[in-house]
Amino acid sequence: MPLSTRLSIADALTLGNATCGFLAVYFTTTGVLIPHITGSEVSGMARHSAATAVMLMLLASVFDLFDGLVARKLRSSAMGAELDNLSDLVSFGLAPAYFVVVWGMVANDAHQLMSAVAAIVVLLAVVLRLARFSCVTLRDGIFQGMPSPFGALTVVSIVLLELPFFPTLLAIIGVAWLMVSRVEYPKPRGPLAVAMLAWIVASMGMLAAWAFDSPGGQLLLQTGCALQVVLGAVIPLFATARRVNTFRDNRREARAAQLP
Repeated sequence: MPLSTRLSIADALTLGNATCGFLAVYFTTTGVLIPHITGSEVSGMARHSAATAVMLMLLASVFDLFDGLVARKLRSSAMGAELDNLSDLVSFGLAPAYFVVVWGMVANDAHQLMSAVAAIVVLLAVVLRLARFSCVTLRDGIFQGMPSPFGALTVVSIVLLELPFFPTLLAIIGVAWLMVSRVEYPKPRGPLAVAMLAWIVASMGMLAAWAFDSPGGQLLLQTGCALQVVLGAVIPLFATARRVNTFRDNRREARAAQLP
């Protein structure tokens, strides 16, 4: 095969990311939506399938984390960047947006049309963010806007918190806005990547405890989801405060330089 179409190890991890995103949609459909529509829902099945779908999104974020690390250590094919964007669109755009749509259909207090609009907003935010990522060059070590894996998991966490419909809707739209904002987020490298991986493993454990109705499983799930949402809200505040302090320091240095 031509060198430009040969897949590398990093590309294989990227395709694993896309596969997880598709399977998340599959489990959301077969285990949550179809049983609800047909009235054949078995006790606990929807919870198991929802947990499986979210675990697959978490696993997709692991693949997304490691494909970049492997590409830097080894190599990536000429298709690497395009494969990464397309896979992220499936796993962190389509899968969470579809999760929001299904939530709007099965939740007791939800409005189906409005939840569909919120899902479209999430999907378009990821599309715009990925397109901007391909076109804009930033300084090394930062993302502009909330990274799509972090945004997808925050959206899903908001849904799983089972808050009233309208606060949930506003929070989902707020996350979509953060994904296309100019707020700077650090890239997961070194200790931050290790912390992110540990958080993903802990989140999978909380989801498993909830899925199997373990003692305290519901509390663990709510705690994990709340922490994810708090992180999504706090990081932009720290980033904004850092930019304001940098701006003030630059102005102070400029004034000091103008003094005789």
